[in-house]
Amino acid sequence: MTAAIISGKQVSDDIRIGIAREVADLAERGVKPGLAVVLVGEDPASQVYVRNKEKSCIELGFHSEVHRLDVATTQQELLALVADLNGRSDIDGILVQLPLPKHIEEKAVIDAISVEKDVDGFHPVNVGNLVIGDDSLLPCTPAGVIELIKRTGTDISGKHAVVIGRSNIVGKPVSLLLQRENATVTMCHSRTANMAELSRQADILVVAIGRANFIDASYVKPGAIVIDVGMNRLDTGKLAGDVDYESARQAAGFITPVPGGVGPMTITMLMSNTLIAAKRRRGLK
Repeated sequence: MTAAIISGKQVSDDIRIGIAREVADLAERGVKPGLAVVLVGEDPASQVYVRNKEKSCIELGFHSEVHRLDVATTQQELLALVADLNGRSDIDGILVQLPLPKHIEEKAVIDAISVEKDVDGFHPVNVGNLVIGDDSLLPCTPAGVIELIKRTGTDISGKHAVVIGRSNIVGKPVSLLLQRENATVTMCHSRTANMAELSRQADILVVAIGRANFIDASYVKPGAIVIDVGMNRLDTGKLAGDVDYESARQAAGFITPVPGGVGPMTITMLMSNTLIAAKRRRGLK
């Protein structure tokens, strides 16, 4: 068996067609969704992410702002900028690129972003609504993972999903979203004693542990859906996921590649969240 590839780029492109259509419809009513991205410092990876977000905004017809701040920017200065963006009617979404310099407390900044403009889905109110199942802006990468699983044509309800990794950004929220879809969810992490055994029981395996090529075919139930959220830079300069792709694809039924799997979905779901926020703020369906 060789797994079918789940192309995040193809799914992302399909979703963007719908987003662009909605943005065009809103433009006829004088509405233009606006996203403000704040970047503090010159982290190379963050610079790339921010450029890609800016490019996506332009392509889809959003209003885009990028606030590039010096690494020496104080926490109070950053919070003042967030407060200003919270109050602006032309900005529907605010994203402060993480990580921040060590002298700035990430939680204080995330908490300061208006819940209605928290398009990253990190604000405690949005996280709380996710936990209890209420409507909220969803974290972008986990939302993208669910979309990729659904695009395989698989009904998530009743399936056994195993999530490897328990971060606040991916592991925990994706487990909640899988439960929302009526999957039975097992979470594994660095202290899990029988990870391979549990992993082999998964109909759906989501891996987000930050260890290159850690999960091979011995962890994969034949025919399982394998979603690799990892993005690791090898000594050779190449990108690799947390899943040993060539090994795992011999057992899996569906698998995401790295790059080209989950990565494209994250920015697309950010665009979707910004569109949702723009409509909600104006009382539009």
